Amino acid sequence: MAKKALITGITGQDGSYLAEHLLSLGYEVYGLIRRNSITENQQSRLDSIAPLIHTEYGDVSDVSTIDRVMMRVRPDEVYNLAAQSHVRISFDVPQYTAQTNALGALNVLESTRAHSPGAHFYQASSSEMFGNSVDPDGKQRETTRMVPVSPYGCAKLFAFNIVRNYRRSYNLFASNGILFNHESPRRASNFVTSKIIKNAVLISRGKLDKLELGNLDSQRDWGHSKDYVRAMHLILQHTEPDDFVISTGQTHSIREFCEIVFQKLGLDYRKYVVQNPKYMRPEELRFLCGDCSKAKATLHWTPTYTFDSMIDEMIRQWSDKPT
Repeated sequence: MAKKALITGITGQDGSYLAEHLLSLGYEVYGLIRRNSITENQQSRLDSIAPLIHTEYGDVSDVSTIDRVMMRVRPDEVYNLAAQSHVRISFDVPQYTAQTNALGALNVLESTRAHSPGAHFYQASSSEMFGNSVDPDGKQRETTRMVPVSPYGCAKLFAFNIVRNYRRSYNLFASNGILFNHESPRRASNFVTSKIIKNAVLISRGKLDKLELGNLDSQRDWGHSKDYVRAMHLILQHTEPDDFVISTGQTHSIREFCEIVFQKLGLDYRKYVVQNPKYMRPEELRFLCGDCSKAKATLHWTPTYTFDSMIDEMIRQWSDKPT
């Protein structure tokens, strides 16, 4: 009998790639979709697999919905990916971010404990939990002190800790994937990587004359979402529940990202990119670089995309869009 997986946040970048990956492995896939008044593009990332998956409207803040779906599906695996996922916006909507990313995760975890306690549970944790804390070798790993510098990171840290608490308290197979930044052609255009590429393409076509960004010197460890959802699945196939950093171990600045993208389009970013204070965070996270050696050794996971091939794929996607 096929395994059943329940994915919250299935319409997002990671959720859609994860659904595709699980289907390729023979899973029966169920997804929870938050209702949106504008439905036209809400499920567009799922268009190619829509007939193959089971979806239901719901919200991680609505316990009754989660319980109903959990009791009906009785999943073998639960992937909690639902979140208010924009770090900068978490400063504008801190309470909503906490309700969704912290208490929402607790709601899904508690429903799993109550109605499907044998399920393997995955929590989408984040490198934002580390804040500006870095080990002496310049890396962040599972043992690095976590001192988040945004409401998003604080909420994710609560979810991370409550998963560990439930693991010990109730003997649940509950694991955290501490994912560093990961992008793809499915990344929404209000996230900095897609924003840079989308607008660089428009500038190359003469449709725009400048690109406004925030801190150009912040550094991030960027991988590809397709690689990272494979890691999510491997984490739940491990012999015991645990926490794993998923990253590339390479760091690039926003400035460097701009330079590479514009150069690939035959442009000099310095002529077009300007800083706007409104895009700065109240407290900046300066540097992220993950040590994923534990995941590589234990899960035998390795990324297949390079930084360059990820950017190329995203440029192709935005270049193919009509002006």
